[in-house]
Amino acid sequence: MPFGAGRYTYEVIEHWAKLPEGWTWGWIPAVAVDSRDRVFVYSRSEHPLVIFDTEGNFLDSWGEGILQDAHGIFIDAEDNVYCTERNTHCVHKFDRHGRLLLTLGTPGQQGAADGDPFRLPTDLAVASTGELFVSDGYGNARVHKFSPDGRLLLSWGEWGDGPGQFALSHCVRVDRYDRVWVCDRTNCRIQIFDTEGNFLDQWTGLAHPDTIHFDPHEDVVYVAELDQQVSIYTLEGELLAQWGGRCQSERPGEFRACPHGIWTDSRGDLYVGEVQTDGRLQKFVRLDS
Repeated sequence: MPFGAGRYTYEVIEHWAKLPEGWTWGWIPAVAVDSRDRVFVYSRSEHPLVIFDTEGNFLDSWGEGILQDAHGIFIDAEDNVYCTERNTHCVHKFDRHGRLLLTLGTPGQQGAADGDPFRLPTDLAVASTGELFVSDGYGNARVHKFSPDGRLLLSWGEWGDGPGQFALSHCVRVDRYDRVWVCDRTNCRIQIFDTEGNFLDQWTGLAHPDTIHFDPHEDVVYVAELDQQVSIYTLEGELLAQWGGRCQSERPGEFRACPHGIWTDSRGDLYVGEVQTDGRLQKFVRLDS
């Protein structure tokens, strides 16, 4: 059964990744793909960051003893891997070989005052300047901007549902025009800012958007939505494809629980991880148009 529409039509490979014998998945909040098409699966398990090739063959695992509460993952143009830890209030940056380069925040210690980084952060993105943006969403209604070496430059946001306010800043991404997109999940919208935190626009009426991904080869945005839905839009907001139907389903290609992590590889194949259920990671192979 195909999923999607037009140029964005897929077939599903449900049990795609092959874990080593005796290993098990927990929740899979995040997935990302580097420039070599290595697929990084970030899960709440004994092996929190597991790496596969696009055929699902196990390559490596990182982060045992460092990573404790998987939430968001981002891979930059140099294949540095950023892992956002919710319950330990920090972000870890690894190089392409798995060496720890930088930690934002103090592991296990939340910000001293309301609004200070971090209080249960959710995700990170990197702008073309190398500046880092972190959504700090469960304990703070904030987005923080850091220099490439980790100095705090700016914070914005407060609780609410108006422009520049958040009920849950759940993910941050930066498009190739250096616009900062923030999933304001509980408000069922995505807000768009410039890199100085000035409000530009918003998309409303989404199904509790968890995470977004920009394809570097096409001006489209992929949205994983908590309410059992994946959507693909142009950057201007035109809907290109959508499936899941906001309804729980055990059928392969639909969603048992809650889509949370989303990324594409160089071929355009799509990877979606789910939370509120164990071991749910689906690969959607893009069909030739």
